[in-house]
Amino acid sequence: MTAADFVTLRLERVGQVLRVTIDHPSSPLNAVDDRLHQDLTALFAALKREDEARAVLLTGRGRAFSAGGDFAWFPALQEPGRLEVLRRDAKQLIWDLLDVEVPIVAAVNGHAMGLGASIALLCDVIFMADTATIGDPHVKVGIVAGDGGAAIWPLAVGPARAKEYLLTGDPLTAAEAERIGLVNHVVPAAELDAAAMAFAARLAAGAPLAVRYTKLAVNKLVKDAVNVAFDTSTALELLTFRSEDHREALAALREKRPPAFKGR
Repeated sequence: MTAADFVTLRLERVGQVLRVTIDHPSSPLNAVDDRLHQDLTALFAALKREDEARAVLLTGRGRAFSAGGDFAWFPALQEPGRLEVLRRDAKQLIWDLLDVEVPIVAAVNGHAMGLGASIALLCDVIFMADTATIGDPHVKVGIVAGDGGAAIWPLAVGPARAKEYLLTGDPLTAAEAERIGLVNHVVPAAELDAAAMAFAARLAAGAPLAVRYTKLAVNKLVKDAVNVAFDTSTALELLTFRSEDHREALAALREKRPPAFKGR
């Protein structure tokens, strides 16, 4: 696996740490479109077979870790067959992420929204810049919080807090995310990279089999939660992709007005 395998990701090997940077050349906020979704799916599949690095650092370029789905991509998903392909890839992405044996440290440098938030929260240890925000705004565009959000948020902070943020789509500041236990560490933005890299290097220096197998044991609990919630939330997400409310939300964004949802 090399950087040449990806269009939207940069790879760099720093000692025993593989540094992966989400760097979408056509999106300042690393929004998820077809290309980035394909690259992330391929990345986690490849990381399951990683035999050189002992830890991975996952971060983003610029102002965002990943701002979630690219609204300009959503209309294309209405084409026949596209949502089914997306459903299969999305499921494979999440399950492969959980099956990666080497520990993954997330360095959330900026906005982490929707799928970007789910990926960060499904990593093993999460560092967050004090200027960053995290949230799952699916409901704000009239769709269900699928792609892992309905599983990992309740597991991280409990059902009541998870529903507060998933049902409103409200973003959290870094300080609030740390306070409720959604992320592990918040550090000054200028120190994020060094702090996350130092922790990744610490994990890489540990006993490899003990670290990997401990991660796999804990991830059995995470996978149980994903197994319960993922297929249902994703199926309902695809259903709402076809709804009038979703179309209204996209129209309201284009026209810079509040949406008028009708429940159909």
